[in-house]
Amino acid sequence: MATVAEQWVLVEMVQALYEAPAYHLILEGILILWIIRLLFSKTYKLQERSDLTVKEKEELIEEWQPEPLVPPISKDHPALNYNIVSGPPSHNIVVNGKKCVNFASFNFLGLLDNPRVKAAALASLKKYGVGTCGPRGFYGTFDVHLDLEDRLAKFMKTEEAIIYSYGFATIASAIPAYSKRGDIVFVDRAACFAIQKGLQASRSDIKLFKHNDMADLERLLKEQEMEDQKNPRKARVTRRFIVVEGLYMNTGTICPLPELVKLKYKYKARIFLEESLSFGVLGEHGRGVTEHFGISIDDIDLISANMENSLASIGGFCCGRSFVIDHQRLSGQGYCFSASLPPLLAAAAIEALNIMEENPGIFLVLKEKCERIHKALQGISGLKVVGESLSPAFHLQLTDSTGSREKDVKLLQEIVNHCMDRSIALTQARYLEKEEKCLPPPRRRTGESRAHNQGGGPGCAALGRVLGPGGQPPRSTRTGLCIAAL
Repeated sequence: MATVAEQWVLVEMVQALYEAPAYHLILEGILILWIIRLLFSKTYKLQERSDLTVKEKEELIEEWQPEPLVPPISKDHPALNYNIVSGPPSHNIVVNGKKCVNFASFNFLGLLDNPRVKAAALASLKKYGVGTCGPRGFYGTFDVHLDLEDRLAKFMKTEEAIIYSYGFATIASAIPAYSKRGDIVFVDRAACFAIQKGLQASRSDIKLFKHNDMADLERLLKEQEMEDQKNPRKARVTRRFIVVEGLYMNTGTICPLPELVKLKYKYKARIFLEESLSFGVLGEHGRGVTEHFGISIDDIDLISANMENSLASIGGFCCGRSFVIDHQRLSGQGYCFSASLPPLLAAAAIEALNIMEENPGIFLVLKEKCERIHKALQGISGLKVVGESLSPAFHLQLTDSTGSREKDVKLLQEIVNHCMDRSIALTQARYLEKEEKCLPPPRRRTGESRAHNQGGGPGCAALGRVLGPGGQPPRSTRTGLCIAAL
């Protein structure tokens, strides 16, 4: 019986062998051959390294040249030759001991030296001390922080607001709090460096569209829509964001928000709006680009801005719907891990908001001064103005390039020094050239402020005279200055 049973098992094995698929037999054959090879292959011992003599070790040490920790930097590098400011950077500024008209800071509403703002900060300093020494979640939340968040939400007419202790970290923390790996972000090529760092931290799929070119953005959105149709399952879990600035730092131009809102609803995307320059500048009451265009705040998914320009304080904020803002309290890295905003700066921001609400006419005054200085700088030989006439931050760019960025930057610095010798403080726009996604051309950045021409002489006219015919040194390069309106 045993022999018959063994024969029957053998027959079943043969039948199974014939019925098995070909790939199964090939795989088993490869595994059997691999096992046989391992069994009969020779084993090798690693060659033992002979010890070096003391003389050989010393020779190797003498020959070894370590790489520098940092690349060599020229002594003429701007970071090593900075200007020293004495006193508040208000309408007039003392730079390296010389009094100048300030066209270099972003104190747009002139509140930096406002007596009410300084009194509020001083009272807070006496009550709370200098800092907080703790993040918001670890005994770093003071009542003045909650008051400021409430005031910002009411001012912007949103459900809730959240404040950060550093302006740059605001949008850089907000983007990765929502956009993750696998999500898609459509972003303007002229986006500021803080947005770029936020996108980098999000690890999302980034699609750049031409600056303020809605046709190019729609082209990318259509392409993505076609890709989604090929894989609807993936499309259902992929989030799409459009990230823009209300008033662009690198160009001084305004985003076409009405067209963006239309594309948002057409292609089911979310809009993140960075308003660091437009907050406290655009709109009848300074609420930014949404008020400027008459767009409902509910059409924007998230608004962020810093408090370091118009509010003359430090830090930044985000505002929007409550469920959107609450998510940042658990996921915003700058909020969770940084020490909270010093109470004195929060109190200063609240008082600045009070002034903005009590005196809405200051925004009209700022607009008029921006248009005046923009007009005064038109027609200057070798220079062209880049930016909107109602923007308090715009660029002066030389019309023709030498063909070398290094030479353009050096030439630009000569013009800055020329203005400084004539008591006009300007600044050159600086970029981390190796880090920028789309490096802008060298420029001089200029800022206009409501305080210009108030108690400090005709600043706009003085700037026009210095850079105008007979004042500007003969130059020809495509570069720019950034001028801030004071």
